[in-house]
Amino acid sequence: MNSIIEVSPKIIAILGAENNSEFKLNQLRQSIQLKNIQDIGFQEIYFCLLNKDISRVTKKESQELFGLLNASDNQIFTALSFFLITPRIGTISPWSSKATEILKNCGLSFVERVEKGDYFSSSEKINSQDLKLAGTSLADRMTQEIILNLNDAANLFSHLQPSPVRDIDISSQQLLPLQQANLELGLALNDEEILYLFDSYSMTNKDPTDAELMMFAQANSEHCRHKIFNASWTIDGNTQPNSLFDMIRNTHINSSEGVISAYEDNAAILSGNKAERFYPRDGKYSSHKEDVDLVIKVETHNHPTAISPFSGASTGSGGEIRDEGATGIGAKPKAGLTGFSVSNLRLPSLKERWETDEDKPDRIASPLEIMIDAPIGAASFNNEFGRPNILGYFRTYEAKTNDTHFGYHKPIMLAGGLGNIKKEHAFKKKVPVGSKLVVLGGPAMLIGLGGGSASSLSSGEGDTDLDFASVQRENPEMERRCQEVLDRCWQDENNPILFIHDVGAGGLSNAIPELVKDSGHGGLINLRDIPNSEPGMSPMEIWCNESQERYVLAIDEDDLERFSFICLRERCPYSVVGEITNGNNLEVYDSHFDNYPISISLETLFGKPPKTHLSFQSSGKNSSTLNLPQEITEDLLCEVLRHPTVASKGFLITIGDRSVTGLIARDQFVGPWQVPVADYGLCKTSFAGKSGEAMAIGERTPLSLISSKSAAKISVAEVITNIIPSGIAKLSDIKLSANWMGSPGKLDGNKDLFEAVEAIGMDLCPKWNITIPVGKDSLSMSTEWSESKNNKSVISPLSLIVSGFAAVKDIRIATTPQLKADKDTSLIFIDLAKGKKRMGGSILAQVNKQMGGESPDVECLEEMPNFVEAVHKLLTDKKILAYHDRSDGGLITTLIEMSFASRLGLEINLDSVLEDNNKLVDFLFNEELGVVIQVNTKDLDYVYELLDKSSLKDHSHNLGCISTEKEINFSYRDKKILSFPLKVLIENWHKVGFEIQSLRDNPITAEAEFRHDSDINNLGLRPKINFSIPKKIQINSTRPRVAILREQGVNGQNEMAAAFNEVGFDCIDVHMTDLISARHNLAEFEGLVACGGFSYGDVLGAGGGWANSILFNEGLRKQFGDFFHNENVFSLGVCNGCQTLSLLKSLIPGATNWPDFKRNKSEKFEARLVQVSVKESPSIFFKDMGDSIITVPVAHGEGRADASDSDISELNNNHHTTITYSDDKGSFTENYPANPNGSLNGIAGVTNTSGTVTIMMPHPERAFLKDQYSWSPDEWTHYSPWIKFFNNAREFIN
Repeated sequence: MNSIIEVSPKIIAILGAENNSEFKLNQLRQSIQLKNIQDIGFQEIYFCLLNKDISRVTKKESQELFGLLNASDNQIFTALSFFLITPRIGTISPWSSKATEILKNCGLSFVERVEKGDYFSSSEKINSQDLKLAGTSLADRMTQEIILNLNDAANLFSHLQPSPVRDIDISSQQLLPLQQANLELGLALNDEEILYLFDSYSMTNKDPTDAELMMFAQANSEHCRHKIFNASWTIDGNTQPNSLFDMIRNTHINSSEGVISAYEDNAAILSGNKAERFYPRDGKYSSHKEDVDLVIKVETHNHPTAISPFSGASTGSGGEIRDEGATGIGAKPKAGLTGFSVSNLRLPSLKERWETDEDKPDRIASPLEIMIDAPIGAASFNNEFGRPNILGYFRTYEAKTNDTHFGYHKPIMLAGGLGNIKKEHAFKKKVPVGSKLVVLGGPAMLIGLGGGSASSLSSGEGDTDLDFASVQRENPEMERRCQEVLDRCWQDENNPILFIHDVGAGGLSNAIPELVKDSGHGGLINLRDIPNSEPGMSPMEIWCNESQERYVLAIDEDDLERFSFICLRERCPYSVVGEITNGNNLEVYDSHFDNYPISISLETLFGKPPKTHLSFQSSGKNSSTLNLPQEITEDLLCEVLRHPTVASKGFLITIGDRSVTGLIARDQFVGPWQVPVADYGLCKTSFAGKSGEAMAIGERTPLSLISSKSAAKISVAEVITNIIPSGIAKLSDIKLSANWMGSPGKLDGNKDLFEAVEAIGMDLCPKWNITIPVGKDSLSMSTEWSESKNNKSVISPLSLIVSGFAAVKDIRIATTPQLKADKDTSLIFIDLAKGKKRMGGSILAQVNKQMGGESPDVECLEEMPNFVEAVHKLLTDKKILAYHDRSDGGLITTLIEMSFASRLGLEINLDSVLEDNNKLVDFLFNEELGVVIQVNTKDLDYVYELLDKSSLKDHSHNLGCISTEKEINFSYRDKKILSFPLKVLIENWHKVGFEIQSLRDNPITAEAEFRHDSDINNLGLRPKINFSIPKKIQINSTRPRVAILREQGVNGQNEMAAAFNEVGFDCIDVHMTDLISARHNLAEFEGLVACGGFSYGDVLGAGGGWANSILFNEGLRKQFGDFFHNENVFSLGVCNGCQTLSLLKSLIPGATNWPDFKRNKSEKFEARLVQVSVKESPSIFFKDMGDSIITVPVAHGEGRADASDSDISELNNNHHTTITYSDDKGSFTENYPANPNGSLNGIAGVTNTSGTVTIMMPHPERAFLKDQYSWSPDEWTHYSPWIKFFNNAREFIN
């Protein structure tokens, strides 16, 4: 075959098919930047290591290999110039592991391993130096290699010899070798710690090894030990009684009600709700009435995101997910949040007057690069793992004084969320001597080495190579497999886990010693039993690397067989690497070199190096007076709306799946126009019942340059004003995570940090009985570099990001900023600042390049507890129609966003709030605390009565009403003083997102979305239901069995089972390994459902690995074929299951003309609430649903239905198309984003001739209940229209 080239007798290279869009090729060409070279082509290239000579490979075997690799047999290596980007020599990439596994499962045993690279080619002659430079501009220096000679690719399969451990000779050279190792290895040890190590080892007459030093550095890094938060303090010469951590703990001492675990595990545990939790036990899905407690955690991953934005943010999200899963003895991550703070974006096509020229070191990414790549990285991990991301924030800030440059060159990358845990699993078990130590998850790789230490340094302080070495790389599908193992464990009545620790900063060198220490014993580890994809690594590198997606567990020897079965069933790698021993020593034995690279007492490792001490002198901040415009113009308002902190965040949201799990009641989007202005995220506790869990974020970091105390208090208070419309009953129900970022020791860093912690830890939170049971600090938030012999630095403001969490009793009372179009309603502004209008740190000040002024502060200290209860009472009584808080951009932004969410105009009367017109700017643009609610005018007296009880009636003002005119008008003393057309405002609000999407996504779809989102005449989502939605489902006594089928990487099985269970099916958890091993056979079932997710991480195409593992297995092929041919049973494929079944159409009668599902036209993952039009078809699922228009979530990266004209014609003629994407007028559409993927003819689902096999990309299983929607019509009650879809399947089975 032309596309095969022999690299060596047992290594071949195969060119992949050319299937890249012109947009993607142009992106690559711009990145490569080869002068005068335009014809750069790009293809994937596959390298296969065979276990026999190529001459013995048959034509059939070659054809099968080509088919599985989606390669083309007519691609020829004819380029005059080319370069390859491949995985780093000596490594095994995650892609390779999964692809090789697929080939093995498909019976291609002659392929020992397959690896993938990128092949860049040109018909022009390019010198090797330029080719190398071009490759360098694209390659990830930590994980990839640039190859200019095809024969060099043979090294991909080379086996490197292990490197030995290195001894650090202190016995003869004293301190010097320790000091040199500190620099060379980037250990970030201070002088006191080096001396502590020297003294400790001198007493044992033993030289330390590099593995021991690296382990010590990670375990005792600022990142892990939080030395500053545990430091002692002196202020103005006076010793302070409390450390920073003491002041945080004070909130728990003051009010611990509802906190089960604080400060002692990977995450905090809060009391939740009792509910009917739904999950499988002994293979069958069912409800389990139990206490469903909350796990909460918020992390940051700032340094890695500055260096490598995609991987830094991706592994930041992945690490936080592991923290939740490894809490207690196993928990379930449920919903996530993500946030970013960066310096000014400097968009090429949207240069703003408040932005200056960029000035940064080369080693870090620019703010724009971060905001293009990092959100995609975070979203990708959450998507593939299967955790909905339903909350976030985004701030840009940069400012200069004469001698200081403030900003976020080192960004904040916030990753957090909530999960659930059983009450009896909240604490680790006792780990006796003899317990086995297990590493669960992926193999060791030489990535993320020294991440804990690197995160403890200012950006620019370390060595460039060490910076890149400290960034981890991601494999979310592996983490999903690990979580499936944990799920089977905690779902079992006899959980086999004694102790679990995630592998994060410091790798195994941190996780295993901490587990062993907490056991109260010692440990023995066999180094070579640690799974390892890079055999050339030294013991230090194996022990200390931060390869992701790993956990360390202690398992009782009697439970090891049961645990092993779970791992094998889930195809999750694991290894017993050691055991708990008597004593207090940790020993790591290396069988290859027959030595102990680590032999250290835990007392030395976790001993007490000298404690950090900090001090400062009290002094006030010098604050200049603001000189802001006093006239409000349309241009000025539009600048505020275009500031990224205020502007639409839609471009950060649609890339993330927000509906997976089927337990999300509120995401960022609001109303039928899906406008991203929600104040909080909200989950259902379970599919049954009305309880839930809410979370919200508060941050106002620029204020700390004026007053860190005020900034901290406002951040806490903003969480309150954001979260209370979710239905919080009382203020003390809310628990906080506090994430602290700053630069102590620089400028006023010590003072700012201490005063901010004191303000909330000793004052605000205790007064409000709010607890901070969890948090994180990252206190090296400066970027330093030299340029032309000039030392430069950018320092972030002290930054407190507060996340709030609370159990909610009734999610149905929650409200949003969407105004209701009721005729006689009023807008009430509740001024929690009680008349204060301080403008310091405001967005208006920022767009005018102004620093200083007076900072907003918390004025409602006494009123807030009663205010929260008043809002809850009003929500319970259905008196609040809409709610939105005042924050960035001021009251005018609050009102405008409420207008956007409802496409209604506003008539605002300022008579009750302004004494004279001169205070108009301050009133509309100040960012003090406050909220706006919409109420029926007839309820005003009742509303004011409740507000009076919280002493806020005198600070509550009726601002006016809604209007059908598409404009926002402000009047004062019977005169219209301001008027702004909604069209202009919404276009400016979406401008930043449009510009970033134009650079990040397909520019054609970016422009289409901008036009769609700023079209004020768009009718929005408008369901039209032509059948009765049942109020209750009648369950028959017989319950047919349906196989809820999943493959590794699938993540949507639980909600699918819940939907079928709701209508009377017995749902059985069936993994593909169950069919392969004959534990189950499809003949046992009346229904088969292939669920959504990322089978095999979408390696070899979405659904390709899953489908081919069936097609190439004779037994499975017959089993599935027989099932599809049986017209008395049904099959359904959704999302990944749809992609899989479409590739099995050769086995399905009457499915010849089904489309393939390819990469979305936008070139990105699409997660949206869309509407589909139901067509008349033979599908048993859509019986009697024809001509309806139903809203439904979509979440996929490869959902574009593609077929030939003749196949499309046959689909139409045979009525095999079941649903099509619909526009706001109810017509099928190919227009983005109503059609989220560019499917031909708007195809969203198809069926076969008999109607017994249906496939679809949208997710009805995530929307069978009204509560699962971010927006739904008021007339829907308990169920949504999709319940009929599932009930039709039940009625089909007699």
